[in-house]
This record gives sequence, structure tokens and C-alpha cells, in this order.
Amino acid sequence: MRCATDPDHDDGAELPLLVFAHGNSFPAPSYRKLLGLLGEVFEVAAPERFGHDPAYPVSDSWPHLLAELHAFVRRVAQRRRVVLVGHSLGGMLSLMLAERDPALLRCVVLLDAPIVSGWRAALLWGSKRSGLAWRTAPAAAARRRRDTWADVEAVRAHFGSKDIFARWDPEMLDDYARLATEARDGARVLRFARDVEAQIYATLPHGLGRLLRRPPQVPIGFIAGRSSRELRMAGMRATQRLVGPHLRWIDGTHLFPFEHPRRTAQTIVELWRALEEAPSGSAPERRARSL
Repeated sequence: MRCATDPDHDDGAELPLLVFAHGNSFPAPSYRKLLGLLGEVFEVAAPERFGHDPAYPVSDSWPHLLAELHAFVRRVAQRRRVVLVGHSLGGMLSLMLAERDPALLRCVVLLDAPIVSGWRAALLWGSKRSGLAWRTAPAAAARRRRDTWADVEAVRAHFGSKDIFARWDPEMLDDYARLATEARDGARVLRFARDVEAQIYATLPHGLGRLLRRPPQVPIGFIAGRSSRELRMAGMRATQRLVGPHLRWIDGTHLFPFEHPRRTAQTIVELWRALEEAPSGSAPERRARSL
């Protein structure tokens, strides 16, 4: 996915390149409104779906998904350094890429993608080793998820009736119904396979706490949802230690990019500017426009 550059930017300079990495089960097109808002400030590129290319299968702690993101960033960067923004799954992969190849990146912005460390990481490792990760939520729920409807209107009605989706921006919900599904055999089917979604949940990385001992040499910021259940479960101590003053809070759940896309875009831009003005970052190429 590529977004048009800022029409008001006419001084001949390149816009900063932002790569957006999506969350589990939410292919990049379903973030259309958010990416369009970011496209007023950045050139935007996004890998469409992690885990669906046989060359990059899902496995424990996601080494191939990391390789998939790495290959995408290297391909679109064309010797430019990238602002990397990731939501949930995409945020964890972005943090891993910052460790692997910091020279590719200008900064990283994580959207509700906390570091699991300490006793929580030990529990996560144990659940994977015992197979419990497959038998409990969220992996077990993903494997049972309904994935087929009669038409787009039925998709929207189904998800719109659920409490978690009822919070969404109406345009984002419409886009999810339309762009996260595809026509197949006379029906609408989720484009993100539920078995892939379950595999990703069941193989969550348990070793990211090591980044606290030797943080990536890239400025890192974090945007957290005030009502995020995932943050409460994972804890925030390790994440706060990693990002220091570059922590921002926004109203909403773990899915706040879908609930408040405009505020999310504004906060990403604000945090990007702060990260690039930090001692370890470089100054912004240009001041961000107000969204």
C-alpha cells in the first residue's frame, strides 16, 4: 500500500518515508483512513498481510515474520531511512527490526505493543512449551472465529453488533467490512486467515525483555490505549523503561487506531517530531503539518 504525498509540499524535498506494520488479523488496507491521514505528512508504505507468504511462515517468536518486514522495508526504503510505526503484532516486529538493523530506521513508534518481560515472559514461554497457548484465548478463539458472510453488509452488521467494534470510527468499520474481506465462491471471506491469526497468537515472542539490557540504537516511542486490556495483562514497566519520556496515552482500547484514527495520526506525528529532536535522533526534515 502506498499513499500519495502531501499536495502542499512543493519545495522539491522528499517527504519522510513511513512504513506501517499492521496488527494481527487486521490487514493493512483496513487502516485506510489512518494511513490516509498520515499520508498528508509522510510518504506511506505498508506490507499488506504478515504470515500469508509461504516464504515467510509463522513460527515460534516470529523470525520469518521479522524477515518479511525487514525485506519489505529494505525494498521500499531505496537507501532512505524509515519512520517505522507498528500496531500490536506490527509494533513487536518493528521493535525486533530496530534491534536487527537500526541503520535502516530514523525512529520507531509502537502502538499498544508492550514488551512482555520478567515473570510474564516466563509464563508465556511455559504456555508455549506446554501447548496451553493453543488451547486458550486468544489463539483458541481465533481458530473458531466466523470468517464467511453473504455480503459486505452482513460483515458490517456482524462486527458492528459486537461491543469491541461498536467503539470504532464508522469509516474504519466500513473499511474493515469491505477491505479486510474478499469475494470467494459467492460470499465474503476474511482475507486474514484465522489459522494464521491463531498461529501468530500461539507463538508470541517471549524474549523481548533482553532489549532492556541493550536497547536498540534507534529512538523509540510508545502510544498506549488508556483502556487497553492487553497493556494491563502485559504490564508497562519494561516498556516505560525502554521509551523513557517518549510515552503518550490516548483514549481507547488496544484497537484505538480504529476507534480514533485522527487523534492517532496526530499523536504519531507529534511523537515522531519529539523522537527526531531527541539527542539520539536527527532533526526532522520538515515541520509536520497539522492534521
